[in-house]
Amino acid sequence: MAHHARLLILGALVAIGVALTACHISYKLNGAAIDYSKYRTISFSDFPIRAALVYPPLQQQFEVKLLNMIEQQTRLRVVDNVNSDLRMEGEITVYQLSPQAVGSDAYATQTRLTIGVRVKYTDNVNPALSKDQTFSAYRDFNSNEMLNDVQDELCRQICEDLADLIFNATVGDW
Repeated sequence: MAHHARLLILGALVAIGVALTACHISYKLNGAAIDYSKYRTISFSDFPIRAALVYPPLQQQFEVKLLNMIEQQTRLRVVDNVNSDLRMEGEITVYQLSPQAVGSDAYATQTRLTIGVRVKYTDNVNPALSKDQTFSAYRDFNSNEMLNDVQDELCRQICEDLADLIFNATVGDW
């Protein structure tokens, strides 16, 4: 019986060893599974605001959020080189307010702030994975509130949503 148990343990160890040597190097956290033997660098360009309505702090707020997400959830090194393994560039195309719910007095009771971003994602290692896609996210707020009073917080929340969407559709989509 002891001999049989030793053979089972030895067999299990061999199976584990084979499984470990068959794996390739990758990293997975919050959806990112990147083969770091092929992908080491990523570069960004500015995301200028091209929307009709402009909120100047939005560009930096969005860029910082997206960049921080890449840095915190991957091991990619951010470089200032267009010949990096991966590249992200684009523009903020939508910054729009629209009335939503209408009260009995025919005035809007809710207003929606929508932000849209066009992203060109270039995979220089595997060009078939490159994308040119538009993402949008929104938040509703009470129409009794002034946009100036809620704009910073709404933009922070929307930028977080957009960064998640973009991350998951690009470096998180493996």
